[in-house]
Amino acid sequence: MATTKVAITVNGLKHEMEVDEKETLMEVLRDRLHLTGTKNACAYGSCGACTVVVSNEAVRSCLLKPDKYNGKEVLTIEGLSDGNNLHPIQEAFIKAGVIQCGFCTPGFVMSLYALYTNNLNASDNDIKAVMEKHICRCTGYEFIWDAAKLAQKTLRAS
Repeated sequence: MATTKVAITVNGLKHEMEVDEKETLMEVLRDRLHLTGTKNACAYGSCGACTVVVSNEAVRSCLLKPDKYNGKEVLTIEGLSDGNNLHPIQEAFIKAGVIQCGFCTPGFVMSLYALYTNNLNASDNDIKAVMEKHICRCTGYEFIWDAAKLAQKTLRAS
């Protein structure tokens, strides 16, 4: 098993470790750093449950190998809140009643975070394009849409 040394900053904390050259960022986050908000669902990049933000871009952590995450800054759902103060996107998901099983929620939240960080004036089509990259089996997506729009409105007002 070939290993490589990586250095990543996750939620503001720098980590250096030896990883298998095939070890994905999702595996590092969940198994080594115990950040289980990043979900392991399909492991093929199709469902969005493992989405994290790397250098202000939403990415599927199940697809990233060491050469793609070494030296990067990673933000997970655990790093989004400020202590007990939830991020406005997280608050919007609660207010809109999106929280069912919660398995897909972190991925949606992180994708919307990346979108709004890069473009707070994202169009409805931009928001839909982000949402279409995620699978949720609990809802018809209406509540998620409501949360996305509420979060955008709240962020614009702040």
